[in-house]
Amino acid sequence: MGEEVENKQVIFKNYVTGFPKESDMELKTTRIQLKLPEDCSSGAILVKNLFLSCDPYMRSRMSKIEGHYTESLTPGSPVTGLGVARVLDSCHPKFKQGDLLWGLTGWEEYSLITAPDTCFRIEPTDVPLSYYTGILGMPGMTAYAGFYELCSPKKGERVYISAASGAVGQLVGQFAKLLGCYVVGSAGTKEKVDLLKNKFGFDEAFNYKEEPDLVAALKRYFPDGIDIYFENVGGKMLDAVLLNMRVHGRIAVCGLISQYNLEQHEGVKNLFCLITKRVRMEGFLVLDYYHLYPKFLEMVLPQIKEGKITYVEDIVEGLDKAPAALIGLFSGKNVGKQVVVVAHE
Repeated sequence: MGEEVENKQVIFKNYVTGFPKESDMELKTTRIQLKLPEDCSSGAILVKNLFLSCDPYMRSRMSKIEGHYTESLTPGSPVTGLGVARVLDSCHPKFKQGDLLWGLTGWEEYSLITAPDTCFRIEPTDVPLSYYTGILGMPGMTAYAGFYELCSPKKGERVYISAASGAVGQLVGQFAKLLGCYVVGSAGTKEKVDLLKNKFGFDEAFNYKEEPDLVAALKRYFPDGIDIYFENVGGKMLDAVLLNMRVHGRIAVCGLISQYNLEQHEGVKNLFCLITKRVRMEGFLVLDYYHLYPKFLEMVLPQIKEGKITYVEDIVEGLDKAPAALIGLFSGKNVGKQVVVVAHE
């Protein structure tokens, strides 16, 4: 038998309606053996969690949902989400002790991962490990797949990104700039707008909360219309964008964060524009594009190392800070990719 140690956990208490609260989660301490059973037929791995990722999609998992692309969280069990971890013991041929990985893990100090096929081994590089919760992980792949695969961008096109300072939006904007596009983003604070223009190199950015008329605001920044819209928000923003799209424009629907906490989702009134402007609007899940992960790394790692792409993280220290960090996503408290540090190497 291996050493038995304390294991701090963030427990999901019960299903949520409306806006989630920190009190929907609680901290608990259990004990765990740091060694797998001698019989290694299970294929499981035991990991020490280093970084946890807070992502908007986790809100839908806090409700009881049927037929969703990802399962609801289980009341009374640890929250699960994407993270970076080190393998302590392995019954799986893909991973050995000491390996680093990113994938689905528990919000706890140590996790038993029973389906490690969904995890990616991290090859050591000179970039921060936390980047595998963001630019080199699921959000990075989301930006890559949504922009390049769905939007078929061309140099000189006009690109608009909502929630542009978030984990995905900041990358889409930089990909578009590297391609030679005109790029505008929106965010909810002056600090985030400044970040878009001064850190990420967007051509323009605006605070959507200060715009009484979103249709007029978009017309101001896109007098000739929008070729590509990377959709993270939904609702009134999508309605305004539809009126400003160019003929044969493309909309990649990545997220609808304005709708996640509403019991009754808002309707979209301007869908007729899809017909009159021959616009292609397509939703997507990054899960369908993970086969492109090696190709993505080949493209993005050199750009990070050469300083062509920059990335901003909002890092909090300690598992006890994780509930507040997750809840903060839905009021825009985070600036950049929200990461929780569980343990330092």
